[in-house]
Amino acid sequence: MNPIRVVIAEDDPQIAEIQKRFLERIAGFELIGIAHGLEDAEDLLEVLQPDLLLLDIYFPSGTGLDLLRQLRSKNSHVDVILVTAAKEVDTLREALHGGVFDYILKPLVFERLQETLERYLNHLEKLQAMQSIVQSDVDAFLPHSSVGQASNVQGVRLPKGVDALTLDKVRNAVDMGSEPLNAEEVGQRIGASRTTARRYLEFLVSNNELFAEVSYGSVGRPERKYKSI
Repeated sequence: MNPIRVVIAEDDPQIAEIQKRFLERIAGFELIGIAHGLEDAEDLLEVLQPDLLLLDIYFPSGTGLDLLRQLRSKNSHVDVILVTAAKEVDTLREALHGGVFDYILKPLVFERLQETLERYLNHLEKLQAMQSIVQSDVDAFLPHSSVGQASNVQGVRLPKGVDALTLDKVRNAVDMGSEPLNAEEVGQRIGASRTTARRYLEFLVSNNELFAEVSYGSVGRPERKYKSI
């Protein structure tokens, strides 16, 4: 897959710089432009045609929601992740109606952005791999699906960012291991990053499906290793 081409629309230059540096640390993404105003953002989107827009809400000349409405009215195919300090429920509701992929509250934390972008890549890879779909594909693909979320034997509703198919892969990877595995080893077995694997492993630990133990390596740095209960 080619790198995901990203535009940042953020009126605060310092925050935009933080987003830029965070983005440079995440594989699979290429920053192609930064806009500090809505008009500049419109120009960049029209000229550069990015795949993904990291969009703030508050701008001196309007709101990111205004831009989002324009994009949808023009049938723009750009995906949008909001990165904002806006905590109003109505703002979140309108953002969801506009089809944003995620809504991240400031102050932006690297791990939260990384989690979202890895999930976005996984989302695109699933779409590209699909030739046709059956209902079970849809249930596993859409995070809000109540059917896909109730995937384990206890019928526990899966949280946002945890999908049933990947969860089963993590279970199988740990079950097949003769020794406890760390997050990096599990990630290698399922073809995911260490961060993604750790998120799923910790969910299984919280659900009492796995046991985590602390292991000390040769340099004395502790790490968590996981095994089936």
